[in-house]
Amino acid sequence: MKSSNYNRANFVVVTYRMMMLMFAIVVFISSILFLVSYSAFKEQFSSSIVYQTLSKHKAESLFYLMSQENHHFSISFDKSFSPPSLSSTLLELTTSIRAQDARSLFGSELPGFSIYDSNLIIAGEGTNFTNFPRESAPPLDVILKERELAKENIEQSTETETRKQSANTTNGKKVFYIYHTHSWESYLPLLGLEGDPDADKAVDNKTNINIVGKMLGKELEAQGIGTDVNLTNMGEELNKKGWKTPKSYAVSRTMVETAMAQNKDLTYFIDLHRDALRKDKTTIKIGDKSYAKIMFVLGKSNQNFEQNLKMAKSLHEGLEKKYPGLSRGVLGKNRSSGNGVYNQDLSGNAVLVEIGGVDNNMEELTNTVKALSDVISEFYWDAEKVSGQS
Repeated sequence: MKSSNYNRANFVVVTYRMMMLMFAIVVFISSILFLVSYSAFKEQFSSSIVYQTLSKHKAESLFYLMSQENHHFSISFDKSFSPPSLSSTLLELTTSIRAQDARSLFGSELPGFSIYDSNLIIAGEGTNFTNFPRESAPPLDVILKERELAKENIEQSTETETRKQSANTTNGKKVFYIYHTHSWESYLPLLGLEGDPDADKAVDNKTNINIVGKMLGKELEAQGIGTDVNLTNMGEELNKKGWKTPKSYAVSRTMVETAMAQNKDLTYFIDLHRDALRKDKTTIKIGDKSYAKIMFVLGKSNQNFEQNLKMAKSLHEGLEKKYPGLSRGVLGKNRSSGNGVYNQDLSGNAVLVEIGGVDNNMEELTNTVKALSDVISEFYWDAEKVSGQS
């Protein structure tokens, strides 16, 4: 009997030691893997990732847990509802792998699948995976070219009336900063190439998105909002440094940082771009006017994501209210599907705005700029009222 008890006790001790050894091995291997991939993990496990993962789960999840203690809470969710498993939620938070989406396993490995890393946070009318903004990075020698013939057309087209000066004013303070990271992005009609099947031709060293930025700046000034419009020729700046186009955000970052250091009143930052999509996806008729559609783009890999989202959401909702269908929505991008930051880590009031596509003409762009300035003005003065009351 004693021998049997001894053997049983010895078995328990051996089993316990083996389990502890296995546990120690697992912890050791996990620690090594964590340390090796720490930099990538730190970037991935950001507040934006947590926000987006948890935001996908319905409020019913909370009520479901509460109903386990108090059955009265069960009336708050559909009977067919089943809460997300803890394991799948933790897996997505730590690896971005979605248990029910096989694309997440190899999305960054296959061409074309990185589009699924873009998150359509707010969908505008008709916006889906097939018409997400397309970013082009033409060679430097291409963007340094100029089309002098189109320049004359632009000077005539930009002679538009500015609205009556608003009674509101920032009293000379420049509070908005407009810049163009891809200043070479242009529009085919502005280059005398309307209808050209090659969208890649919509680039120019002078006749480009800067024209739209100047218009928006004038409109905001007319609304009493002091605006600083940076018209830096990004192609030439890249050329000076011997950099390629993918480094353009590093150049514009320095511009923004310098502007912030020189003017503490700057509060809002807008990086204007032009989409590479064609006209059927970037144009809408509202009433008797044709407009170039707008999309807001946010970098998901920066600590100001949630704050910047509030700004983008407010502008999107303002456009939806006054110009239904003009906004294509709010898109979030991480580093595998874009820059991932877009210098939005520098401010909680920063947003990238895509205005139209390669086929939009001056009339459509002008109508859109006026509409956007209307909404920005309301957004800004409403925020000032709230700030003044607090």
